[in-house]
Amino acid sequence: MARVWAGGAHRLVLPRATVGRWKNGKNGTRCLGTSANDPVETKKKETNRNQKGPRRKRNDENNNTSHSLEELRHARIAKAEDMKRNGIQPYAYRWDRTHEAGQLQRMYRDLQDGEEAKAHESASDDAMVSVAGRVVAKRVFGKLAFFKINDESGDIQLYLDKKRMDQPAEENEPSAFQHIKQNVDVGDIVGAIGGIKRTEKGELSVTVSQIQVLTKSLLPLPDKWHGLQDVEKRYRQRYVDLIVNPHVKDTFKRRAAVVSHFRSFLEGREFLEFETPVLESTAGGADAKPFLTYHNVMGKNLSLRIATELHLKRLVVGGFEKVYEIGRIFRNEGVSTRHNPEFTSIEVYQAYADYQDMMRLTEEIVSTCAEKVCGSTIVQYQGETIDLTPPFRRATMHQLVESETGVILEESDNLEQAKFKALAALEGKQVTQGALVAIRNAPTKGHLVNEIFEGVVEQALMQPTFVMDHPVEISPLAKPHRSKEGLVERFELFVYGRELANAFSELTDPLEQRKRFQAQIETHRSMKEQELKQAVEKGEDAYNRAKNEDYDVVLDEDFITALEHGMPPTAGMGLGIDRLVMILTDSPSIRDVIAFPLLK
Repeated sequence: MARVWAGGAHRLVLPRATVGRWKNGKNGTRCLGTSANDPVETKKKETNRNQKGPRRKRNDENNNTSHSLEELRHARIAKAEDMKRNGIQPYAYRWDRTHEAGQLQRMYRDLQDGEEAKAHESASDDAMVSVAGRVVAKRVFGKLAFFKINDESGDIQLYLDKKRMDQPAEENEPSAFQHIKQNVDVGDIVGAIGGIKRTEKGELSVTVSQIQVLTKSLLPLPDKWHGLQDVEKRYRQRYVDLIVNPHVKDTFKRRAAVVSHFRSFLEGREFLEFETPVLESTAGGADAKPFLTYHNVMGKNLSLRIATELHLKRLVVGGFEKVYEIGRIFRNEGVSTRHNPEFTSIEVYQAYADYQDMMRLTEEIVSTCAEKVCGSTIVQYQGETIDLTPPFRRATMHQLVESETGVILEESDNLEQAKFKALAALEGKQVTQGALVAIRNAPTKGHLVNEIFEGVVEQALMQPTFVMDHPVEISPLAKPHRSKEGLVERFELFVYGRELANAFSELTDPLEQRKRFQAQIETHRSMKEQELKQAVEKGEDAYNRAKNEDYDVVLDEDFITALEHGMPPTAGMGLGIDRLVMILTDSPSIRDVIAFPLLK
């Protein structure tokens, strides 16, 4: 059985050159040919070799500590050039593959140790298999060689036996087996044709009759013992990460399954998928700093979108009653294990529905997604058991703040009285300095409740929880609550202390919407002025940082115009795809679920 490790390679001992000959192979290319002789007994050969004592170390490529990366690269370039001189193309155009590795593993799972699927002497070309993949491990034992190759479906071993090699036409022509040993390195992509057997040690193998280098790799994979452990390098060179860490490939397969499920779920309920602009004249739909750019021909400043909301609502105004978009969002903000400047969200809008309807849709789409991707609604995330079985817990923001902190704000309290009560109740509790500063700086009572929630409460919401009925001051796009003054019909879904989704009964009154936007702009301006004033007191560097983080919030007049044409009662929901994938793949960082995250 081949010894396998992530991207490693065993040290080779190359015997004296033997003889062989080239033959015409698949697709008219020149392949390394083998004969139909019986296979050598692996155990006997290994026993004889072991009796000779330990082999002397060689300074070849597979002992990576002996060579610099540049030396190894030059050696591989030389091998590629040598192959070209011998009429072999080291960068093939195509390969006809009949089976994937995983498919063969399933087909022959009952094949016994030491048994061949079909006697080699009677095997026809039709009975043989053709496989292709990257060499991830290589062992040579005198007249036997074992390559472990990997394709997207899994691994399989190539079994190369010198006794099966055709004899040469001329005495000085290079041996096919010798060529294989010397020119095929770990990392190369090869194609092979042969029969199927399971070795005496239980490894399913292709008994190679033809083999061809399809792509000669010029750089080696990480060594067998250390693999690719540098986290930054894993993200920066994701292609290597995918090669040497199979679980990473599984993560992105699950991500694709999540996106596929969302589409099939919504399309099964007659939602239409749209693509809205990424470049916008006005960044709206959220309160976030946008990325700015400039269109040369138009002579116009533009921004990358920070949400898809306002354009999707325009479509509802136009008569599409069920719409959604899965798209990339861009926000010029900080980076953390939960935040990336570009991320993927889904936004869903349904006419003639409210936030209660959207709550039911959200828990259904999340729970069925977990069932589809993980096989269960109960998943493990970072040591915590998360139960995504509906119905999810429902509680108002005020209820959670009161139960977790003891802060009770009366309607008669003014802002300063409310802040005094909050700070007194939080004294002695584990609250970060940043959260306390945000509470002191809260411009309204609604913001104060939200700052207490974000600083103290949300981190404790491990199981799925719909946090309902937010203050109107922090929800400019949501309808006023039909029975609770000062609140709106809004919910956020929290799992493992993190916001996963956000939804409203959408505000459809254009006059109220204009007032909300104007209030949002004024609140944003006053908060930024206060932050800049505090930064001045801390010095020039702090002021420059605060100034750099400042941005304008602009009223979208065209969206107001759209609302004035009339939008039906509508519910909308936005959900972070990346954060859901993190939970369903037990990934600690958002960078683990984004193929190519932004790095410094």
